[in-house]
Amino acid sequence: MSYEAQIARSVTRIYKAVFPNTVNHYDTMFGGTAMQLMDEVAFITATRFSRMRMVTVSSDRIDFKKPIPHGTIIELVGEVIQVGTTSLKVRVTVFVEQMYANHREKAIEGTFAFVAIDDQKRPTAIVLPQG
Repeated sequence: MSYEAQIARSVTRIYKAVFPNTVNHYDTMFGGTAMQLMDEVAFITATRFSRMRMVTVSSDRIDFKKPIPHGTIIELVGEVIQVGTTSLKVRVTVFVEQMYANHREKAIEGTFAFVAIDDQKRPTAIVLPQG
């Protein structure tokens, strides 16, 4: 399988409803909750791409472009954007959409770096799976 096909195959999409237990006193999603969901999607994306043990080593800039109100639906999309010898980067984009209307817009975007590790939790080379 080509590198590009492997990236396309590992794109991860998760949908969540924004319930009252995930919002702050402004009735918008907690930033920390959003970042936790983003890291989870990034981890799944990195693992689906490599099929190896992956750990988060950093998060790059995370831009909160729009508030995410209570009572909306979010879609988190993870995509591998860079691959090195032992590490890779995943961009996660969060879209917010109204439950009862067709309006949808980008709310958050950020990048997460992962390292592949071996059984002793040491960095190891990323070897793309075959097939």
